[in-house]
Amino acid sequence: MTISQENIILLISTLRSRFLENTNRHPSIVWEDVQEKLEMQKEKIRSLFLMEQSGGEPDVVGFDAVKEEHIFMDCSPESPKGRRSFCYDRQALESRKEHKPKHSAMGMAEEMGVEILSEEQYRFLQELGEFDLKTSTWLQTPAAIRNRGGAIFGDRRYGQVFIYHNGAESYYAARGFRGMLKL
Repeated sequence: MTISQENIILLISTLRSRFLENTNRHPSIVWEDVQEKLEMQKEKIRSLFLMEQSGGEPDVVGFDAVKEEHIFMDCSPESPKGRRSFCYDRQALESRKEHKPKHSAMGMAEEMGVEILSEEQYRFLQELGEFDLKTSTWLQTPAAIRNRGGAIFGDRRYGQVFIYHNGAESYYAARGFRGMLKL
């Protein structure tokens, strides 16, 4: 997928505006440093473009000083609209005999070049705001759970973050996934 120069400029402008409007998510990070990284790692622009196009509203949420990486996560209030109604992974998708969803969360994340949030990362995101008040989000699932046919997801209800389990082959109109990209 090739992104036009016009769309790249629009994406960077959108990311900059969101960054400046939500300084609580990254109080010690300077936009010019982020933009410099974007210009140095143009292959990551595709992933950010796909995050934005699917409704994720990506924003910088941290900086890994050891690896010198800025961390973007989907910060849309609800699970991204363009990434809902998916089962957990390819194995789950292939196991469904009928009423198969269009894709799997793990499969689409891989195609986008992003990682699905872990439980720890999801809880961190929820400290930055209130997300998934009406939707839910698939999370990276430990092998011990996945090997038994399950997968985990999270949401926020009643002012509390909850982590639940479900069959990995299940899918719901209100469940999607949030991505993370390190730049």
